Amino acid sequence: MMKPTLLRLWPLLLLLWLGACRAAGPETPARTVAEFFNKYENRSGFRATTYEPNLLTRIVLGRVSRMSDADAVQAITAVRSIRALTFTPTSARARNLTERGLLNEVDGLLRNERYEPLNTTPTEGAAGNTYRYSVRRSGDRIREVVATSRVQDVPDSFLMMAISGDFTQAQLDQLTKILPGMTGEITK
Repeated sequence: MMKPTLLRLWPLLLLLWLGACRAAGPETPARTVAEFFNKYENRSGFRATTYEPNLLTRIVLGRVSRMSDADAVQAITAVRSIRALTFTPTSARARNLTERGLLNEVDGLLRNERYEPLNTTPTEGAAGNTYRYSVRRSGDRIREVVATSRVQDVPDSFLMMAISGDFTQAQLDQLTKILPGMTGEITK
């Protein structure tokens, strides 16, 4: 027979357990960046795009070629691919997904996969969007950059870009300066 104290705590424990289940969401969170793209790319309101280096280089080098910084040009040419995932909410429920679900899921998977958040001031892009960057390193080289922000001129939206390549720290610094200006071209 249960003790009276335990009987009083049972409803509280049940409510806490139900709350934890609800907070975890209806689905299992993605564990990797690739899994995150696969999970959301075919859903309503989401759009996934992959750019290969040749097309990307042609799009961006026209803008960057006016720059005299060799690291900026080398950063663009060191890109192997860019995957962009955008989400534009169409309802109040969808806006809630952006605010709580997507950002928390991305933050969790980047932390679990040992991406290093860049300790830089968040970069302002077009329309005042703030960009957050995380990187995956291999020794002194950066192999992947993940940037999150909002879609230009769309409140409560979501943008995630995964840029793979082989970058030095100087090239990464230039890439984080260039990327916000490229976003409009990349997400069209």
